[in-house]
Amino acid sequence: MKLIKKPNMNLKKFLDSINIAKQCRKYNLSVWQCPQFLFLILGLVVIISSLAIYFIGIHYSDDPEVIALIVLFMSIFLIMVDFSIIKSFERLAEVARMKSEFVSVVSHQLRSPLSNLKWVVDLLISGKIESVSEKQSVYLQILRENSRRMEGLVSDLLIVSRIEADNLPFKIEKASLVELIKSLISRIESFAKASNIEIKLIIEENLPEFFFDYQKIEQAVNNILDNAIRYIKGNGKIEIILKKEANKLCLEIKDNGVGIPKEDQKYIFQKFFRASNASKIQAQGSGLGLYIAKSIIEKSGGKIYFVSRENEGSVFTINLPIK
Repeated sequence: MKLIKKPNMNLKKFLDSINIAKQCRKYNLSVWQCPQFLFLILGLVVIISSLAIYFIGIHYSDDPEVIALIVLFMSIFLIMVDFSIIKSFERLAEVARMKSEFVSVVSHQLRSPLSNLKWVVDLLISGKIESVSEKQSVYLQILRENSRRMEGLVSDLLIVSRIEADNLPFKIEKASLVELIKSLISRIESFAKASNIEIKLIIEENLPEFFFDYQKIEQAVNNILDNAIRYIKGNGKIEIILKKEANKLCLEIKDNGVGIPKEDQKYIFQKFFRASNASKIQAQGSGLGLYIAKSIIEKSGGKIYFVSRENEGSVFTINLPIK
């Protein structure tokens, strides 16, 4: 009976560990952020530093043995520092990868039971099974609202996990941004009126259709409009301006809401971040809306930026290339 020799697993593991492209894919990182690539760069720094120490040494000392020892010890020290730094980066990258995978798995697992719960609650409220009392109806409405909120959060978490894994699918087709904005306003108008907010739409004539993912851009714009409505105190106004600038369409969303404090503005597009004054007005919120909006706009080849003053309002601007 012949014994089949298995390849050396330690050698395979070592070769995998120095395969920069494979490690970058594993951690869903760009080359510039990959620990193995950083190790290579730091290795070059160690070589250059060793050579610099050598040439400095021969300038001040005539004893080659002393120079060699100094270079050797400094090189060993720098390599150890290099290795410890890269291992720390590697552990952080591994934790980030595991966190993203956990969020993705949990979100997928929660989606089905939440959909079932919503369906059952809607069925009970309809009275098709049996009539419900007014008090029971109030409780069921609360349950339905909370299940909708949870479903929205799970959906946002799934999108975030796909963005981080660079796996967010885009369905590019020729469509009208004008029709998208009008359709979106018709859906949120009742919500705005209930909040005593007037929406004014200004659209430049003869704007062209172009290629983009209709649903993704709709979600991005909806996230910004939803924030604008929620963070206006009392009577308010939102102005939406759509115009063409050179080879791009420019969408401006102005509001006279609470604005964003200056110290919070640099964090506003980060995941789970909410401005310090936002929680005082709206206790509920995941802090994912603007992160998702920015990711979608940038992956569509566009840009998003804002200008805001606390207690005066904000202007969010989206530029999308016409292609």
